[in-house]
Amino acid sequence: MTKPDSRRGPSRRALLRAGLAISLCPGALLVSRRTAAASPGFDQWRDGFRSRALAKGISETTWTRVMGRLAPDMSVFAEIGNQPEFKEETWQYINRRVSDWRIIHGKEALRKNQALFSRIEKDFGVERGTLLALWGVESAYGDPLVQQNHMRPVFPALAALAWNEPRRRTYWESELINALRIVDRGWSTPEEMRGSWAGAMGHTQWMPEVWLNVGIDYDGDGRVSPFGKPDDALGSTARYLVNRGKYHPGEHWGYEVRAGGASARGHRSYAAWAAAGVTRADGAPFPQPNASAQLWTPVPGGPSFLLGPNFYSVRSYNPAMNYALAICHLGDRILGGAPFIQPFPGSERALTLAEVQEMQIRLTKAGFDTGGTDGRVGNDTMQAVKNYQTKMGLLPADGYGGLKVLARLRQGS
Repeated sequence: MTKPDSRRGPSRRALLRAGLAISLCPGALLVSRRTAAASPGFDQWRDGFRSRALAKGISETTWTRVMGRLAPDMSVFAEIGNQPEFKEETWQYINRRVSDWRIIHGKEALRKNQALFSRIEKDFGVERGTLLALWGVESAYGDPLVQQNHMRPVFPALAALAWNEPRRRTYWESELINALRIVDRGWSTPEEMRGSWAGAMGHTQWMPEVWLNVGIDYDGDGRVSPFGKPDDALGSTARYLVNRGKYHPGEHWGYEVRAGGASARGHRSYAAWAAAGVTRADGAPFPQPNASAQLWTPVPGGPSFLLGPNFYSVRSYNPAMNYALAICHLGDRILGGAPFIQPFPGSERALTLAEVQEMQIRLTKAGFDTGGTDGRVGNDTMQAVKNYQTKMGLLPADGYGGLKVLARLRQGS
């Protein structure tokens, strides 16, 4: 679920750039090929941490089970320092996340979980589109391949950070204790607890603190878990949006608008915005004229939006404005909404699912491994595109796989 703010830990944007594929040695549970032998410094830290953990109520049994033979996953420090950098324009960011793959599979996820989303809407008032979009962006709707190929055991990672991450050791140690509490409660096992290099886990990427303090047993199986059935993850995420994000049940996140020259700052009612000449881009009326909203134009010359409180509720999940816009727009598209009417300056339409797959196949044949050809665009595909752009002299070499890259690949064949 949500990641810590800048005062408590790294940004969610950094944490979401989860560690790359990790493979376990045969028979190993907590020690991976990425894990270096524990140095004397780690052993000394672990001895001191043991007393602090036990003082906070962690049982001796859990301590021995989890920490007794654990070695730190030293690769986390490379992850912190070498996150993949892809400089995306706003329209590229939106296109990549509001993709055909996510829209198609989001509709299927809704079809399979209609009763669950209806129950969540009744209990929390959180619109299903928002939750579907969060689920799709965070874990590709719980695809086990994401868990298998892009997640790692969290205890070696958190232990390494708590031991030797110089800026936020106190924060990482508290999250390691939270993770131990989860095992102590019998909610999960060390083997099951695989996540990002920073410890975010499951369908909607919970940090241990959120698991403990916001998570609920929504499926009634006696434990709280972000893994397996999506009930706990989605129900708890809705609770998070209400409790921490101040979600307003019954309100939409906002609307694309034609600003009509309006540039006033601050919050006004939709009725007041309409009186000032701001209208919905699709020509429809604002359904709740007395609700409050704020005007935002992400890029001069591009689409403008009136943003209600629920946009900022989504932003509490990740502080990036583009992230919140992508989530809100993806949710609309899954539920049958249209693309933005006003294009972003210099933008191109998003590739269709078939075109993304064609691009991946052509890149792979040309020697640029995309990590799969299923139409999903992740860091592997972006890196393959960037390498191809660099080799072919296509500037900027930004990793964005769009119409221009596909056209060049077709020429090359």
